[in-house]
Amino acid sequence: MPSATAEREAAPHGMPVHEVVLLAETDADTGLSAAAAARRLAELGPNRLPEHRGPGRLRRMLAQFHNPLIYVLLGAAALTFALGETVDASVVLAVVLVNAIVGYLQEVRAERALDALEAMVRTEATVVRDGVAARVASDELVPGDLVVLEEGDQVPADLRLVRSRELRVDESALTGESRPVLKNPLPVPHDTALADRADMAYSGTLVTTGGGRGVVVETGADTEIGHVHRLVGSTTTVQTPLTRKLARFSRVLTAGILGLAVLSVVIGLLRGEPFADMVTAAVALAVGAIPEGLPAAVTVTLAIGVARMARRNAVIRRLPAVETLGSTTVICTDKTGTLTANAMTVRHVVAGGDRWEVDGIGYSPVARHPSAPPAVREVLLAGLACNDADVVRQDDRWTAVGDPTEAALVVSARKAGLSRDDVPERVDELPFTSQRRFMATRHTGGVVYLKGAVERIAEFTGDADHRDAEELAGRGLRVLAFARAEVPEDTPLTEEALRGAVFLGLQAMHDPPRPEALEAVRACQEAGIEVRMITGDHLGTARAIAEHFSLAPGAVHARVSPEEKLRLVKRFQADGHVVAMTGDGVNDAPALRRADIGVAMGRGGTEVAKQAADMVLTDDNFSSIRAAVEEGRAVFDNLRKFIIWTLPTNMAEGLVILTAILLGTALPILPVQILWINMTTAVALGLTLAFEPREPDVMRRPPLPPSLPLLTASLAQRVLLVSVVLLAGSFAAFHLFDGPVDQARTVAVNVFVAAQIAYLFNCRSLENLRPRVGVRRNPWLLIGIVVTVVLQLLLTYTPVMNALFHTAPIGWSAWLPLVGLAVVAYAVVEVDKWWRRTRSPKGMRKEAAPER
Repeated sequence: MPSATAEREAAPHGMPVHEVVLLAETDADTGLSAAAAARRLAELGPNRLPEHRGPGRLRRMLAQFHNPLIYVLLGAAALTFALGETVDASVVLAVVLVNAIVGYLQEVRAERALDALEAMVRTEATVVRDGVAARVASDELVPGDLVVLEEGDQVPADLRLVRSRELRVDESALTGESRPVLKNPLPVPHDTALADRADMAYSGTLVTTGGGRGVVVETGADTEIGHVHRLVGSTTTVQTPLTRKLARFSRVLTAGILGLAVLSVVIGLLRGEPFADMVTAAVALAVGAIPEGLPAAVTVTLAIGVARMARRNAVIRRLPAVETLGSTTVICTDKTGTLTANAMTVRHVVAGGDRWEVDGIGYSPVARHPSAPPAVREVLLAGLACNDADVVRQDDRWTAVGDPTEAALVVSARKAGLSRDDVPERVDELPFTSQRRFMATRHTGGVVYLKGAVERIAEFTGDADHRDAEELAGRGLRVLAFARAEVPEDTPLTEEALRGAVFLGLQAMHDPPRPEALEAVRACQEAGIEVRMITGDHLGTARAIAEHFSLAPGAVHARVSPEEKLRLVKRFQADGHVVAMTGDGVNDAPALRRADIGVAMGRGGTEVAKQAADMVLTDDNFSSIRAAVEEGRAVFDNLRKFIIWTLPTNMAEGLVILTAILLGTALPILPVQILWINMTTAVALGLTLAFEPREPDVMRRPPLPPSLPLLTASLAQRVLLVSVVLLAGSFAAFHLFDGPVDQARTVAVNVFVAAQIAYLFNCRSLENLRPRVGVRRNPWLLIGIVVTVVLQLLLTYTPVMNALFHTAPIGWSAWLPLVGLAVVAYAVVEVDKWWRRTRSPKGMRKEAAPER
């Protein structure tokens, strides 16, 4: 077996062209014969990525029921059905089934990243066989084929270039390189990083200018994109913080419910109660203690968060991702297009001893400075003349056609009011090459404009201003120099003919930071979220941008490969972080899939990245990540509010059953009445908390530790406190009521509901003595209360409901104690909040006034 060193030294990028051709058993001019290509195709298989096979539909559906609480609910439904309570069993099963269907649909939508990768490499290619060029399907290519590349082609396989003609390839989707890469056939060192292999063209990348030919060295799964495909397929997704906390919460709650149910049966049998009656009581206890409305509440709360985020340019593909954003502790962000505008922009023009500042960001060429000084206009005219690019308006956006650097020069000229009509007709040119490092165009009348590296233009003019150029380059700007010469049209256009050219000036450009992203990064840092830049671009370019965002050098990771991105995400997760990862290319897909929350770019991102991500930004803007984090924190707050609101009722219902068994008394509430309370109040009252607006300080507090449970010690104590109040109130109402047992139970049921209404106002803020947002910010709260009151009146006074739920009409005088008990319950919780705030240093801060 060859060693790793031997394999590296045999890599085609490090070998001369003739050795690659020899090993591939092909010809650099005529390619393979048709017969040889057919044999290799039969032996090696088609040039396509292997198909991804996920779990079957049935298996995926059954997986939705894998939850301890679901097991208990299914068991309770089965026992209830066996005891003849079909209505109760049907209600429980309906809740379980709806939750499973929602989860199934989410999972199906989330498993399409590999399909997008496979579709990405299905194209056509021009291949030379037997010396004749022809178009063939890309999946028919084999190692040794000679492929012709032209502007606009998608590279169909991994190619070792054998010749090139000003060939530039956009490799951003694979490597993260922000500019098209100039290619040439000269070999590079064996240890050269993927992004720097100028003699290779990789499958899935795009030819932007020029042309060339290359020998196929890898196809299908063996290509670099195939390597990414394997990474995506082998990368496991991690549970979101919410699903981890809900799973842990479910296990604890399940153990407690089963323990209480068994205890109730044992106690009842010891007291001599019939076994069937004890089983019925145990089922009632289990059904009462399980928060049936929790799955629906989680789904609805997350769905509302999805809608809110969509209005802020963030489209969520998986519901749990909404809450994950709120728990994020590290954001690993790409540079190009996310922190920057992804549009090269000229910022400074130096000419005639003056520096002219150019405003605006991007490729919009709206005239801003038509009165630019003559020397500046001459530099801008040179940039427009010595140029093969343009900008066009597409879908209300200005985009570059051709090289982004040249497009920036077009824009700077047009901002000064110049156009192509101001440029004399081009009659000759010296094109830019990596060896020449400059471009020259001759126009009618013999005027020649030069554009290129500062030191190269200085060789023709002798007086380029290196001080200005060095100062601008030191600020992370790309600097080009411009000159003008006079070469008659009957004189050959050569480098020697350009000696003595007149230096015109400089243009300095960069991909500027988005102004809104600057504020967004600061907001995230103030919220305790660490921001790290992970990019495939050069380190110098990345650090120059990082300085604008006040990111420390240690927060910048440049020239990273897909594997390195994946390793970084795993490392942060191993350190206990909740990681959000942004990306737009194929190379980002494995890390996007692995991250707790993968964020893809909607405008400039590849379909592969979008399918691998949990969230897609419609504006490719970091500020939208900040907005999504804000909404995610609000979603988690609202979920906790619902859980803290619903648990006391469930716990008290279970305790009522257990206490009645211990005391040997009649049940104050029946199982069917427990189901009524749980389902109606969860929908009409509890779900209104999902519409609560975010609290004003949501981005001024650190993220909750990922290990923090849904129920902290203080909140668990509050749940227990309210449960005891409900237990005492319902027992007192039942036993003190002077009337038939059905009426007493009706009073007990209404005690629960009245206390839940009062407690709803407590839960609008879990820490503050009063909510910081007014009732008018959540009209659903009042609507839910009205609906609940109407439902309770129907339950109490209509004969049909009396028959179904074993209730009976009560006198109007019985309602006064119910209202009094609700007020007492509200006061008890507010006193508990006040007491806890006085014990906490943070509680001594002056409370913000509520919003109206």
